Amino acid sequence: MARLPRNSLIPTRLGVSPSCVALPSDKHAPWPTLLDFLAERLPAVGRESWRQRMASGEVLGETGEPQLPDAPFVPGSRVYYYRALEQEPEVPFTESVVFRDDHLLVVDKPHFLPVTPGGRYVQQTLLVRLKRRLGIDSLSPIHRIDRETAGLVLFSLRPEDRDAYQGLFRERAVHKLYEAVAPHDPTMSWPVVRRSRIAEEDGAFFRMCEVMGEPNSETRIELLESMDHWARYRLAPLTGKRHQLRVHMNALGLPIAGDQFYPQVLRGPDEAEDYAEPLRLLACEIGFVDPVTGEQRRFRSALTLAWPSLRPALRAP
Repeated sequence: MARLPRNSLIPTRLGVSPSCVALPSDKHAPWPTLLDFLAERLPAVGRESWRQRMASGEVLGETGEPQLPDAPFVPGSRVYYYRALEQEPEVPFTESVVFRDDHLLVVDKPHFLPVTPGGRYVQQTLLVRLKRRLGIDSLSPIHRIDRETAGLVLFSLRPEDRDAYQGLFRERAVHKLYEAVAPHDPTMSWPVVRRSRIAEEDGAFFRMCEVMGEPNSETRIELLESMDHWARYRLAPLTGKRHQLRVHMNALGLPIAGDQFYPQVLRGPDEAEDYAEPLRLLACEIGFVDPVTGEQRRFRSALTLAWPSLRPALRAP
């Protein structure tokens, strides 16, 4: 179902914005009650769970009134509910605020913490944590980084500024730098510019791969330093494809330390995390001309990447 405009009459709850469902306008719809509709159209929640949520006042109508379990199905109306999980893994790392003014919030995100709710995570997400901590219901991420990646994430504080900031990323007017720890291959020459076409891997929605065709991704990679069998690299992506940096480093035969998806799947997206082995990838710097204030902005992460203790296995690209 498409995302609908926010209803100002429906507040956030515990930092979670309400989800909206638009009911079909067919006057001869086959659902006598709203519960029948929700149980059929959103079955992942389960009919009994929907019944409990409605009885607890967690399903609301367009003016904020609770929709009880016997509420009739009203064609063309909208209902709101709050996403919740019975069990949610706790991420034992803390975010920190790097910068804040009236328009912009810059935060250092730790490894393992998702930016926004999804899948197994609602309360344990950067957005919900910040809404609860700062009391800013209008907070909205301007961009996102992978849950496994640490580093800088930007948020808009005011809805009227959001599109201007997001436009910077659409227009590639943002200078982004990452650091990564990966195997050291003394036979390689640097810098390297990797251009390729990246697409979702068949049969594995959570992995991306390089395929034949016109390149849709580009990353400049430099060697910063080496220590024993590992090296620290600076990665400057020109584009922002999903998993781009992880795919490009893996394609060079230098998979990033701690990567659970590349070159092979070591742990599925729904399996328990090993917090001792984070992905050694850090969104370390970001710069742009602020579209609201006109100021030149440049932010640097206070986080650092630890050297791995195990010797890597070099493989041919």
